[in-house]
Amino acid sequence: MKSLLPISSLLVLLSSASVFAADLTIPMSFEYIALDGKKVESSLFNHKSSLTLAPGTHKIALRYHEMVEDDYSDSQTFVKSAPFIVTLNVDGDYQYHLEAAEGEVVKKPKIYAKNPQVKLTRSDKGDVNYQVTNTDLEEESFVSRLFTGNQTDDVSGSATAATAAAGAVVAVTPTATSAQTAISATSLTAPVDTSKAAGAHPQQMLQYWWLQADEKTRKEFMSWAISQL
Repeated sequence: MKSLLPISSLLVLLSSASVFAADLTIPMSFEYIALDGKKVESSLFNHKSSLTLAPGTHKIALRYHEMVEDDYSDSQTFVKSAPFIVTLNVDGDYQYHLEAAEGEVVKKPKIYAKNPQVKLTRSDKGDVNYQVTNTDLEEESFVSRLFTGNQTDDVSGSATAATAAAGAVVAVTPTATSAQTAISATSLTAPVDTSKAAGAHPQQMLQYWWLQADEKTRKEFMSWAISQL
């Protein structure tokens, strides 16, 4: 009977440790790319809005993206920023939330995408120790890839590698850096050369055809997509 007490205590400690985890949520206008060197799976129709984080320091690669009205036509343009890295020190089972520094609504998405500034808060209003590092990773426009077939370095892969970089990062109070990043404002309204389109990324192709479709076609496609889940 005496040996049962230490074992029971150990089980309690283990179960408590497994419960100790934090959550980080993001709005629809942001997407996860990688967490601690591992790619985060997400898609146009399956937006991943939260990550579960164990205690410790984490490197999270994200990107801002938004659909905006095109300046020269009635169609829409897909605007996205270069990836940025958030280094977050998790020291409790808190609920963290990331959003644009200017608030929930970004008034000028194209300008914001050039230099995305974010802030992290906790649901309990406590202090958050984090650091934001913008990158200069660029991605060619979708149309350029279709017509030239030129394949640049994989941005998601580079961002994933960046989150796996060794070395401790000193935790700081929530002040985002002001380093300039490159915008990849990808206009998806150009005609498609189907002979070259086969080499495009599947998600980019979906985004293109979605923008070209009328409301009726979009609803039919959504019904079909949901039935495939």
